[in-house]
Amino acid sequence: MQNGTLLAAIDLGSNSFRLEIGRFHSGHIERVEYIKESVRQGSGLDEEKNLSLAAMQRGWECLARFAERLHGFKRQQVRAVATQTLREAKNRDEFLRRAQAVLGFAIEVVSGHEEARLIYQGVSRLLPQSVEKRLVVDIGGRSTEMIVGQGYESQRMESYHLGSVSWTNTYFAKGIFSAAAFKTADIAAKAELDQALDCFPPSEWHVAYGSSGTVGAVGDLLAANGWASGVVTRPGLDWLVDRMIKAGHIDQFRVEGLKDERRPVLSGGVSVLRAIFDLFDIQHMVPAQGALRQGALYDLIDRETDGGDVRERTVCWLAERFSADEAQAQRVSAVSTALFAQIAALDERNERYSQKLAWAARLHEIGTHISHDRSYHHGAYILDNVDAPGFSIPELHRMSQLVLGQRGKLRKLEQSLADELFAKQLMCLRLAVLLCHARRMPDHASIKLSYKLGAFRLVTQTGWAKRYPQSAWLLDQELLAWQKTAWKFSADIR
Repeated sequence: MQNGTLLAAIDLGSNSFRLEIGRFHSGHIERVEYIKESVRQGSGLDEEKNLSLAAMQRGWECLARFAERLHGFKRQQVRAVATQTLREAKNRDEFLRRAQAVLGFAIEVVSGHEEARLIYQGVSRLLPQSVEKRLVVDIGGRSTEMIVGQGYESQRMESYHLGSVSWTNTYFAKGIFSAAAFKTADIAAKAELDQALDCFPPSEWHVAYGSSGTVGAVGDLLAANGWASGVVTRPGLDWLVDRMIKAGHIDQFRVEGLKDERRPVLSGGVSVLRAIFDLFDIQHMVPAQGALRQGALYDLIDRETDGGDVRERTVCWLAERFSADEAQAQRVSAVSTALFAQIAALDERNERYSQKLAWAARLHEIGTHISHDRSYHHGAYILDNVDAPGFSIPELHRMSQLVLGQRGKLRKLEQSLADELFAKQLMCLRLAVLLCHARRMPDHASIKLSYKLGAFRLVTQTGWAKRYPQSAWLLDQELLAWQKTAWKFSADIR
């Protein structure tokens, strides 16, 4: 990546949307601009986990303003990440379709583990290098991420379903600040986080850092009222809660440094933070400068560096973990991408889909680790449920659908097959699996695949069928399978 390149990260959080623009210089990122808007999408989820139209509209309008600022940026310069609210929302696809059109860039809905990984990466990049073991806590609107790591490497990550918005809505819904309300909220938070003690025992880390959101707001508020700056202490938290209880109601709560945007969700965030202090016997926590958006920026740098893309490392790890036959995986990957190149124009978008096809091909046999019977079902299940650093939830699901459809009937993929690019990817993967049936590199150079207006056509060189009778028979069966779909497939097997 060239010095001076502008990069942008968008964090679609439950409480706020944030845009961070930085300039790359010698491996580091210098901030150019930071925009934060309070959108409160998390408060727009109803009991059925659907986003209200008003909440979606607030998000679209914010992204339209971000889009104006990002005019001229290229795809590889921008990463937009959505977190817990859109993980939960059943109608997220409705929001995302318009959101991506308005923004002009893809929006990734990431898993809790991926969110935690990016948070730690953002925090660690903006801290001095040290051998200390760090606990990083990020209390967001509807989820709380906890990570233990050392240097730039996160070692253990978890995401828990509690946050400032959800806890405020549940335990302080009428804006009443009472000792009883705080006690109930604390107990509930400890019950949710109790298992975190086993994952992050205090003996395994030296310093606690708080990323963004609640911890940063509380740190600023305490400093504005005479407490030590740059740290959140247990006495300071107790003082803040006492002031809130004495005020009795959100409308009567007045304290120096309290921002209007933080006021509606402060009580829930503070109760979660105090529960963490209690559970882990934390005496002080240092507000960190880095957050998820900085982690996303540095991830963009990694993706442009040979061997730096964490998704590539994740694919290698999954293949090893589930004992995939590496030689066969590479064969299927090579053949499938070679076929894909014949039917997809060589542009930036298709190159991305070719890469995802290659990853799916390299993982197409991971289900055999569970059972050879219905192995493609097992493989699809693994990809839909595994924590895979670097991948968004939709990316993993698309790969799972490719693995599921690598052979067998196509009726199970009727919805996914409505997408032309998916159909092309699946056709190439199925043909590659078929041609590599003997577990050796096939003569795929003798095969030409073409596509036009919903129709695939395969032609072999003369004598191919005689040299490879089993492959020719399998191709005949594949033609029958596609007859039951909306896509046409014909072949001239010579």
